[in-house]
Amino acid sequence: MTVWQILLVASAATLALKLAGHLVPADFLERERPARIADLLTVALLAALVAVQTLATGQQVEVDARVPAVIVAAALFALRVPFVVVVIAAAAVAAGIRAFT
Repeated sequence: MTVWQILLVASAATLALKLAGHLVPADFLERERPARIADLLTVALLAALVAVQTLATGQQVEVDARVPAVIVAAALFALRVPFVVVVIAAAAVAAGIRAFT
């Protein structure tokens, strides 16, 4: 298969999955258990994305300046600091660590 064929198949599969989501009855999604699973799944996927982007370099795990920056960002979010301040502080921590290593 060429790259274009793979892209077309992946696009069609994504569209089919999205359309299948619209076919699920609304009363099913309003039940307690599916609603809770959907909420927890969203949080788990976001946490996995943050972990992969923070710790992965290619196929290897690497602990570098990103880890303390994410820890600082998480602490500031817990204190309900505005988002712009969190981003600036995390960037400053990562830049400071990289400047000294």
